Amino acid sequence: MTTARPPQDITAADGFTPSPVEPLAHQLLATLAQHRMATTHQLHVLLRPDRTRQSVSQQLNTLRREHMVGFAVLPQSHRSRVWYLTPKAARLTRDWPALRGRPPYPITSSNAVSLKTPHTLTVLRTHLAFVADARRHGDEHGHLDWTPEVSHAIGERERVIADAVMHYTVTSGEHRRKLRAFIEVDRTTMSSERLAAKLIEYARLWSYEPPTTGRRRSNGPGWLRWYPLFPRVLFVLTGASRLTLRNRISDLQAMVAQHPLVATLAGQVPLGAAVLDDIELQGPRGDVWVPLVGGEPQSWTQL
Repeated sequence: MTTARPPQDITAADGFTPSPVEPLAHQLLATLAQHRMATTHQLHVLLRPDRTRQSVSQQLNTLRREHMVGFAVLPQSHRSRVWYLTPKAARLTRDWPALRGRPPYPITSSNAVSLKTPHTLTVLRTHLAFVADARRHGDEHGHLDWTPEVSHAIGERERVIADAVMHYTVTSGEHRRKLRAFIEVDRTTMSSERLAAKLIEYARLWSYEPPTTGRRRSNGPGWLRWYPLFPRVLFVLTGASRLTLRNRISDLQAMVAQHPLVATLAGQVPLGAAVLDDIELQGPRGDVWVPLVGGEPQSWTQL
């Protein structure tokens, strides 16, 4: 299954990795609460890249015997397991400080896993590429710095739901640069027009101001409640031929050029698109991101 494909050169552990002081069992439960589900390989890469995969498997099996996690076997994957929390563990982790405010969308059955697996594991596969790149560069981006399925109001009882919100800190000596991004992972399962329309939703979020009530005065755009700067918007494409993916990127660029509100957003917020295979091969900091305003491919941090 391509959704579970491991990124290249992802097991280096010379950068930001989870503290071994915190018990592995706790980290496994927190990671599954955050990401809904993950394969054994993905959990190994995220949490213990410098240890054996068996050490992670053993702890997962212990948690399974304690009725804290369950698993389903991925089809056509040499019996690879994808893990998820049981209802018991979902209740336990709900109020953990690191997960406070997390939308309560746990996947707690093998049936739910089968429906969510392709997209959820592809989103997590994208996260792994950023984790590996952060470790190579000594940046900060860990297993809880990627929050899937983040929803924000855009008015008229409508919402935009990002596949993930990423928090990433670029470090260079004593200089630290905090970056955020809305991540949209496209597996070519929707029309190109519908994909490009996501840009309209983000433009509406950028411009949306919650209505005032009574004497309450507007405090500006609603997104300021969560972000000091509006996060850049990154589209990650996979699941089709190179030609098809290039055409989809062209359609995203056309939306920027043709829609007034999206064009205004693009003048203020970095927008980019890249192919997942390229991200994994060259790293997200490679020149693989096509600016949606036009221009040559570049690093996502330079958009």
